[in-house]
Amino acid sequence: MGVGISFLIAVKATTLFLFFVYLKNLGFTLFSLPFLYASLISFLVSIASHPSIDLPMLLGKTTDGAFPLFSLIFFGPYIYFVRVFSKLRRLRSGEPPYTQVHDYLYVGGWPSLPHMLPPGDPAIIDCTCEFPRVKDFTAGLPYRCIPTWDTRSPQPADIESAIKWASRQRDLNRPIFVHCAYGHGRSVAVMCALLVALGITEDWKTAEKLIKQKRPYIRMNALHRKALEEWSRHRLSAPKK
Repeated sequence: MGVGISFLIAVKATTLFLFFVYLKNLGFTLFSLPFLYASLISFLVSIASHPSIDLPMLLGKTTDGAFPLFSLIFFGPYIYFVRVFSKLRRLRSGEPPYTQVHDYLYVGGWPSLPHMLPPGDPAIIDCTCEFPRVKDFTAGLPYRCIPTWDTRSPQPADIESAIKWASRQRDLNRPIFVHCAYGHGRSVAVMCALLVALGITEDWKTAEKLIKQKRPYIRMNALHRKALEEWSRHRLSAPKK
């Protein structure tokens, strides 16, 4: 599975706590308190994002992609950290914000700006629990949220629900845009299932290969593949022809 978010955030939490201890020992007690608070929030996120717990609703993201004020205040150290980190990582990678993997089907990263949204007023499937829906340019678009931690996978039932919704949108000739933070894992898992459900590929493994040809930097992990295997065995929707 590789290093997941729970481990990475735990390392961040430990680093912040060491900063707190260092500053406190130097006598900067008041200045050290924000580091203590950020450390405690990071430890909480690390626990909630562990695969054995997997509680993405902790951050409070609503079905319309918004965060309540209390979430922005309480979890601010994490929520705003991932936004800044995302922007810096994108600048460094130079990867396109989205990729067309088949006619009217797009997969990509969090659309924080209008040019990061595919053309044609797409229906949006948001696989993140840590990023908000930017309603300035998406307010009039069909939207579905299946909140999932980074490096984790949507549950098979959530995948099934998302592709049924996407299939109805395709029946209305809407393009579909599935996104997570960077368009590498969570969104790819859902897109693999959608390609199968629409009858474009025979199975999710073939779908993964198709997407990788278009977007080389995708990297699904063992959790994504396990969820897709379970979805393939138990799904209710028949593939379209």
